[in-house]
Amino acid sequence: MAEVSAISWTDATFNPWIGCTKVSNGPLGACVNCYAESDNKRRGWVSAWGPGEPRRRTSPANWKQPLKWNREAAERGRPLRVFCASLADVFDNEVPQEWRNDLWALIRATPNLRWLLLTKRIGNAPKMLPPDWPYANAGLGATIVTQEEWDRDYPKLAAIPAAFHFVSDEPTLAPIDIGDARPDWIITGGESGPGRRPLDMAHVRNMRDQCARNGVTFHHKQNGGLRGKDTGCLVDGIEHKHFPPALAA
Repeated sequence: MAEVSAISWTDATFNPWIGCTKVSNGPLGACVNCYAESDNKRRGWVSAWGPGEPRRRTSPANWKQPLKWNREAAERGRPLRVFCASLADVFDNEVPQEWRNDLWALIRATPNLRWLLLTKRIGNAPKMLPPDWPYANAGLGATIVTQEEWDRDYPKLAAIPAAFHFVSDEPTLAPIDIGDARPDWIITGGESGPGRRPLDMAHVRNMRDQCARNGVTFHHKQNGGLRGKDTGCLVDGIEHKHFPPALAA
């Protein structure tokens, strides 16, 4: 629930709570093959996944992990990137606001961490973010995987102040025209797992080229496979594991 991560765009993951409801559905939906739901079936973190099902706050010991990482990052002299949350959504309607308030306090207490708050509910963020937002050590991101989602959600993301903004186009399954948008960072990646949908590298190239045109930092996580790294991460023979200035240090 809190661990050093194998995800190429973060150093560690932190889950303040566990449980969620699928919101990006349809043939190209990001939630269709939800890895968190699949893992929960094996591990039993919560009784079930979905609307009306209880979310579970993680242990006090787990909540102390970022404080430890913050001390270690200070000693090392390099900020640590932390993805929050891989098994939940920070802006889930079914999570008590008190839990979020505790998360905001934790973020304020860990200035040596670079928090990556990634959501599929960016429309909820304005009413759920704290009054003293934005924080210098936290970026705001949205999972956007279709043109329809881009047209609906990217303007919402761009309108919210943040130290940096990012978009996760994972899994990359369709072409997206970003127009003249300039988020700080866009991430692409192929799907993994037994029910994975195939990656068309043309969509990755399309996003790579748009990022280059607009001056957006581009990061390609993986090409997908039964396990995420089965087919590597190269795009036309080149690895694109790039970070924006806010995260590059």
